Amino acid sequence: MHEESPKFMNSKLALLNSSYCQKLRQWLPVCSWLRGYTRKDFGSDCFAGLITAILLVPQGVAYAMLAGLPAQVGLYASILPPLVYVLTGTSRTMSVGPVSIAAIMIAAALSAPDVARLGDPLGSAIILAAESGLILLLMALFRMGTLVNFISHPVLTGFTSGAALLIVGSQIPALLGLPKLHCGFDWSCYTNSIAGFNPLTTLIGIASLISLVLFDKPLNRLLTGLGLKQTWITGLCKTGPICVVVIGSVYVMLSGHQHQLATVGAIPAGLPALKLPPTHFENWRLLFPSAFFIALIAYVESVAIAKVTARFRKQRIDPNQELIALSGSNLMAALSGGMPVAGGFSRTMVNFNAGAVTQIAMLIAALLLAVVVTLFTDGFAHILKTSLAAIILVAITPLIKLRSILQVWQFDKADAIAEISTFGGVLLFGIEQGLGIGIAVTLLGYLWRTSQPHIAVVGEIPETQHFRNIKRHQVETWPNLLLIRVDENMTFANAGYLEDFVDCEIEQYPYLQHVVLIFTSVSYIDSTALETLENLIDSLAKNRITLHFAEVKGPVMDRLQATLLLSKLQPGQVFFTTHEAAQALSQREPVKPEIE
Repeated sequence: MHEESPKFMNSKLALLNSSYCQKLRQWLPVCSWLRGYTRKDFGSDCFAGLITAILLVPQGVAYAMLAGLPAQVGLYASILPPLVYVLTGTSRTMSVGPVSIAAIMIAAALSAPDVARLGDPLGSAIILAAESGLILLLMALFRMGTLVNFISHPVLTGFTSGAALLIVGSQIPALLGLPKLHCGFDWSCYTNSIAGFNPLTTLIGIASLISLVLFDKPLNRLLTGLGLKQTWITGLCKTGPICVVVIGSVYVMLSGHQHQLATVGAIPAGLPALKLPPTHFENWRLLFPSAFFIALIAYVESVAIAKVTARFRKQRIDPNQELIALSGSNLMAALSGGMPVAGGFSRTMVNFNAGAVTQIAMLIAALLLAVVVTLFTDGFAHILKTSLAAIILVAITPLIKLRSILQVWQFDKADAIAEISTFGGVLLFGIEQGLGIGIAVTLLGYLWRTSQPHIAVVGEIPETQHFRNIKRHQVETWPNLLLIRVDENMTFANAGYLEDFVDCEIEQYPYLQHVVLIFTSVSYIDSTALETLENLIDSLAKNRITLHFAEVKGPVMDRLQATLLLSKLQPGQVFFTTHEAAQALSQREPVKPEIE
């Protein structure tokens, strides 16, 4: 029996290992960056992980309270879900966990009458996390990463501004020590409620707000003037939330005002036990629409955040792999009793600016948080709700970007209308409804724009082979030749518009013999537009005018060759360039058409 040589066996094994590693790196991107990991990288990641862990505690508690859930839910969602992203995510620095926009969407879902009647907000939040994970997984299986493109930037800005404004409104009562308000547009309700505010709570809340503001840019400028390193400046400036929480908690314990101030209350010590989410079908059915929008926004915002930091370091984000990573993170959140998670902008930027090199920073942050949850939760009971409200307000206020509406209006009114519709829809009708309105308005605006594409009659710039719009440039034209450039793909939405345009233009050329459609910007022709072109050939032929094409792109030509259009086009031709068409068809002197 022939035995393979050791050299051949080694090369074969190396090939198998290479193929295996490549597949492993595809599913676990952590394998890619771990290969070149150094001790210096570990030092940077340790510092960034410590700073991010300091931010995770107050944000986790605050966003859980914002969602109307027990405080520990936000902490649980900040431990195991990030570990899943560490293994499967393609961003080196993104911090996955509870986020403000998802929290307000969870609160909206849980307050819906049908869901509220279920009487189990924690179970419903866990179901939302599980459904979000499954939706993201299905999107990954069908490679729907490009779905992000259906939410335009103005819609996303309008959505976040509206949601942020709702969050601000929801936190004002907690900041002032008022009960939750359900006044709607009844302003007398607000004035009557404000009369019963708690002065001590208000004082602490305002002091917390001022402290957090001072910890931001003023402290940054002061430390920069003292010559500190930027990483240390970032770390110190981001300790504001934990300082506010700790000082407030110490005050509660030492002052004897425990009964006058609203606190978080006792938080169970230890890590959560892994268990499957509730399996009641009716609960899953009722929560599915909200879970879909939460998953969509979580993905859109996470990819946008990941791309921002990746662009700084010339790294690449795989949108489809991000679907898998976020899916796994949300499923782990459901298994560990957490809330839906996504990439958080503030935490990610803190992690990035603190010098994080890889996801080891988030691994360290999650492990530190696990230690805190296991050993130090007794101190969490005295965390003031007014301090958490201040943290949320400072974190969320920058997301309100009303000025962008004016900027977008000056550039593109259709986009501005979409942004205004989304913003108003969120405030008037709700989170999901507002986002749906924005997407619908965007798509309608897109259809309207594509239904009236830019079409130009062109002529040749003298002594060149360049053809430009006759309304913008001094060009040469010919009485027997009409050159029309179509600057849009040809679809059912604009086929009729093109036909009407050609009909209007030929009336202005009494000696016309040839019409050339220039397809420089046409990358796609659908069946409706194909039929329109066939009708155009027939109608022009009845007026003794021949239709021609020029500069047809390869993929479009392939599709046309599979139809009868080119044979019907004859005696018309397909010219490689517009210049060739002009040379072959143009006549200097007008030729009177024959009259039958």
